[in-house]
Amino acid sequence: MSKFTAVITGASQGIGAAVTEAFAENGGQLVIGARNQSAVEDRAAGLPAEAVSVDVRNESSVRDLMTVASEVLNEIDVLVPNAGVYHGPSGKTPLPEESYERFDEHLATNAKGVFATIREAVPYLAEDARVLVPSGKPAREPTAGAGSYGVSKAAAEAIARGFSADLDQVVGVVDPGQVQTQLTEKEFGRTPVDVAPMYVWAAHSAPKEKIDGGVTGIKDWLQATR
Repeated sequence: MSKFTAVITGASQGIGAAVTEAFAENGGQLVIGARNQSAVEDRAAGLPAEAVSVDVRNESSVRDLMTVASEVLNEIDVLVPNAGVYHGPSGKTPLPEESYERFDEHLATNAKGVFATIREAVPYLAEDARVLVPSGKPAREPTAGAGSYGVSKAAAEAIARGFSADLDQVVGVVDPGQVQTQLTEKEFGRTPVDVAPMYVWAAHSAPKEKIDGGVTGIKDWLQATR
């Protein structure tokens, strides 16, 4: 695979960390971000990656991340606004019991954070860039106990569709299905390493019309790569 550039947020753990490794193995020159400076520096160690501390809830912090990206990468071929949070036990935060504080926290990271990451990256996106917004089932289907987390992911998907309509670049949602991460606290499902190749495929091999403005699921990837 030819060389490419990428920016990944939420890169210090979970899916973000696995995608960082997979992109690096497939020719990626990376700028990766996370709130925890030491954790994201550890993730970048030994990889063609520049580590940046970023809080996606703060547009100024995101702007600083993209300034570094423009200096290191010149332009961005692939953007993965992956930073996300789930406050409370996974699947056990019903909306009728949700606190206003937790609602605000989910929307600030999972929705506004995606908006800010894409918006601040726009001036640096390559002409044929792809923006891959991670999401999941609670964004689209009634999911008991998903609470304001599900609401925030639905908002993130709407943000992806909006940018898809307004930008010439490809912007879409990638749903890897149930993945074992710190957010889900689940002991079943695929691991982040299992699904990281799906992001490599979505970034390079998947038809643009399949990605742009839509939701690309785990079945799409498996069927295309069998």
